[in-house]
This record gives sequence, C-alpha cells and structure tokens, in this order.
Amino acid sequence: MPPRELNTQERAGRNFMCGRYHFSAELLDEIRDLTEQKDWKLELGVLDRDIHPGDTAPVIVAAGDQGGSLRVCRQKWGYPGPGGKGLVFNARSESVFEKRMFRESVSLRRAVVPVSWFYEWNKNKEKFTFTKEGSRILFLAGFYGRDEDGDHFVILTTQANASMAPVHSRMPLVLEREQVREWILDSAKTKELLGQEPPQLARDCEYEQQTLF
Repeated sequence: MPPRELNTQERAGRNFMCGRYHFSAELLDEIRDLTEQKDWKLELGVLDRDIHPGDTAPVIVAAGDQGGSLRVCRQKWGYPGPGGKGLVFNARSESVFEKRMFRESVSLRRAVVPVSWFYEWNKNKEKFTFTKEGSRILFLAGFYGRDEDGDHFVILTTQANASMAPVHSRMPLVLEREQVREWILDSAKTKELLGQEPPQLARDCEYEQQTLF
C-alpha cells in the first residue's frame, strides 16, 4: 500500500523539526508531583490528542513567586512570524541567544513542554513516532513570550543523536525529569543544558517503504 498524501499540518511537521506531538490526559498525573498547584486539572480540561503549531497546550513554567515553585498553564504553540505571517515554533539551541526574537524569552521565561510522544518525517515521507523507553512522558525544553492574545511557547531543537539521526538531522532538546526544575528556574544552568545531548529515544514507523537493494 503506498503512503497516503500528507495533509497541510503533517507537511509542516515533515518540513520543520518537531512540528507535531501528542499529549495524553494520563500525563496530567505524571506532572502532578512537579508542581504545587491545586485544581489545575480543571483549568486545563481533558486533553488527549495530537498538538500542532497554533494549538493551545499545557506547559510547565515558573510560578512567579519567591519559593521557586512551578505551575502548569495553557499556552499557544508558536510565535507570530515576521510581518504577522506564519508561526515560528522551533528555535535552534546553538544560536537561540543570538536571535533578538528569542534572547529575552530564553533568558527570563523558560518552559518545559510535556508530551507523550512526538513525530518526525524522513526524506521518503515516512512518519516516525519517538518515545522514551520505560517512561510515558518526554520533557521538551522551550521558552515563551507574551503577546496581546496571551503567552506563546517555542520548542528548542538540537543536533540529532544516534536514535534520531537516521530520520532527521535535528531533534527536540529532551530533558530528564530531574532537569525540569533546573531548566525553568536556574539561569546558571541554561547554557549547559542547551549544549547537552538528549537521551536516546525509541522510534517506531507505521509504514516503511521497501527497497530492492
């Protein structure tokens, strides 16, 4: 059976690194221990679907108090593009501090995006699903900016490790669970975490083209 035609959102995911991921409602329990919030599930509602650029999704951010606590909130994925055209939903970890659009946000408003898995397409238009073995959750490093219609987040990408390289040259900057608080709250750790290699991931493909050689 030949691969089906990709829709517009899937083509965005194929042409740009980390352009689509999945959030399952079960992740709400996974991230509960990271925050001191009460009744935040009611604020987020029930969410169990694929997330595309422009969608609103849960992110973990600093609570804004002096106690160094975290909270979960809903933000829109992607900054409005230059001239109001399109969305900027990824940023390269190697150069994020060099970009005027991102510099202040990554310095002051870092965030973590909890996901169940994310997707990536290779050059043959095959879709791969990436997960972390032994865990129901991936923590993706990001940051957010403020706009008239609310807060918008961006996901950071870095050079692909061995688990991603056969599919794409880039991958999301994946954090370990114990690094979530450091990334969001400890500015002294920011550049160190930006330069780390993400953990190895498991990949699965529903359909892989067969070759004769």
